Amino acid sequence: MRQEFVAHCTPPQLGSSVCLITVRLRCTSAMATKKEGGVPALGWWLMAVGTVRLAFTWSCFFGSAALCSATYPQAQVSDVHGRTVGVWTLLSCTLCFICAFNLGSRPIYAATFLSLVYAYGHFLVEYLVFHTVRAANLAALGFFAVTAMVWMLLQWNSHAPRAAANKQP
Repeated sequence: MRQEFVAHCTPPQLGSSVCLITVRLRCTSAMATKKEGGVPALGWWLMAVGTVRLAFTWSCFFGSAALCSATYPQAQVSDVHGRTVGVWTLLSCTLCFICAFNLGSRPIYAATFLSLVYAYGHFLVEYLVFHTVRAANLAALGFFAVTAMVWMLLQWNSHAPRAAANKQP
């Protein structure tokens, strides 16, 4: 995604010493220039996953870690632990939204995919080794994470910008 900042200064009006500055942000990306237009289905799914993660983050920060405690029912979850999980989840939520609008960016795509793998891997370890997560919670988390991971694997290179076949140097 390429961003271009354009600033324009209008001379001050008579009797005023303030210069009016207009700033515009122009964004161009593979998504914005696609002929079909719109966000692909995978992008919408990543936004749904990001929204669920945002709700989880909100609960960890402002819900006295209630949802965090429900996710880890066999463990003591302090407010600090809840906020730490909230920040971690907010980061992965941000990656989901950024990736949804930049599916052609391989580094962002890979980082988002790995955030899903790491997060679900964490919950698998908590379930299998430490027994702090219940199977029902693991399944609910897996519905979003595993669906996104499989979908992203199936479409790994399908959103990458294609080089022109007859590109001349």
